[in-house]
Amino acid sequence: MSEATSRFDRAVWDTVTSIPRGQVLSYGEVARAAGYPNHARMVSKAMSRSAIPLPWYRVVRSDRTLAFKPGSDIYQTQKHHLEEEGVTFENGKVVPVVSDENINLDTLLWGPD
Repeated sequence: MSEATSRFDRAVWDTVTSIPRGQVLSYGEVARAAGYPNHARMVSKAMSRSAIPLPWYRVVRSDRTLAFKPGSDIYQTQKHHLEEEGVTFENGKVVPVVSDENINLDTLLWGPD
């Protein structure tokens, strides 16, 4: 693994790990928050290279739908994990949990001042 890939992977892993329970980010939002705004298509591969389990199910498409074929086993697994965290679905799209305790997404995406 190259040094650049290693930095990218670690940044993606840190970002995905920081997504709060009951919340989701799109692949593009993960890439942007990790500091690689034009690398959304590489996020999934970076997650697959992690040696430790990541909350991968909190990462969805930009339209807030799950990235897997509806009805497939992996689709059902992702949906189940999200529902366990209180996420609901409307017309196949994720509706994150609303809570005063959630991290401000501007902080998550752009970092502290």
